[in-house]
Parts: sequence; C-alpha cells; structure tokens
Amino acid sequence: MILVVLIDVLTKYLVVAKLTDHAPVKVLGGFFYLDLTRNSGAAFSLGTGHTWVFPLVTLVVLGFIGWLARRLRSVPWAIALGLVLGGALGNLGDRLFRAPGFLEGHVVDFVSLFGPNGEHWPIFNLADASLCCGVVLAVLLEVFGRRRDGGHGRDTGQRGEH
Repeated sequence: MILVVLIDVLTKYLVVAKLTDHAPVKVLGGFFYLDLTRNSGAAFSLGTGHTWVFPLVTLVVLGFIGWLARRLRSVPWAIALGLVLGGALGNLGDRLFRAPGFLEGHVVDFVSLFGPNGEHWPIFNLADASLCCGVVLAVLLEVFGRRRDGGHGRDTGQRGEH
C-alpha cells in the first residue's frame, strides 16, 4: 500500500512538472502515451459535477478495508486490499490537495493506451491501475474460494462442517 502511494505521488509529481503545456509523449512505439489531463470525475470521467462525493466514498471504502484487515490472515487478500487501499489513497490525495480546492481537487491522469488523448481508452494513472488490479484480484480470490482468514473453500456459516 505504501509503495503504491509513493509511486503514484512521484509519478504525478514528475508528470505535472514535465508535461504541463506539453504534447503527449509516445512510449514503446505508441503502446501508450504520457498525456497529462486532470479529471474531476471518477473512472471514465463519471460524476464530474459531484467531485466532493468521491473523497467521502473513499473514506467509507478505507473504513471497510480497515474493518476487513482486522481478521485478515491471507497474503493474496492482503495484496488485493493493499492495492485497493493504495490506489484509493493516491487519488484521495489529489481530491484533498489539488486545485480547484479541498474535496474538489482534480485527479492527475496521464496514461493513454494505444493513442494520445484517450482516443482508445480513458486516460488513467497508477493509482487507478492499482485500484483496478486489486479489485480484480479480490474478485478472483472470492470466485476461487480463497478466504480472508487464509483458508480455502466456501464458509457455509455452520460450525463443524468441512
């Protein structure tokens, strides 16, 4: 989680410092572009008029992850929740401390896949990628019966059954 937040903050700092008022930068032959944009909405720019809601939702998610973590005994689940937590905190920092102001800050996005300006896929950042990977991993762990207490299989809710 801490590593995700640190990498997210560092990459956003570098992108803002180097790409403000700069054309998109082609990377790996156009596999992706570094293309600075600021997003007032959530994923895919949804909810752009309600920026203040996202930090509040993030705080609820952080509380839920904290509650889950008390009984966590699974390394894969710890990784999944750490990725979600790191991604949520990375974007929360933007919402709190970036312009236009507290609880309304615009998230710095800069990765545009397969073309500039988000023409093939919405522009995102490393916090977004971390969050998405964590959610996908959590869904896979749930689908394959990996419990947060480190066990395998579904909990039937009845004690003594195996």
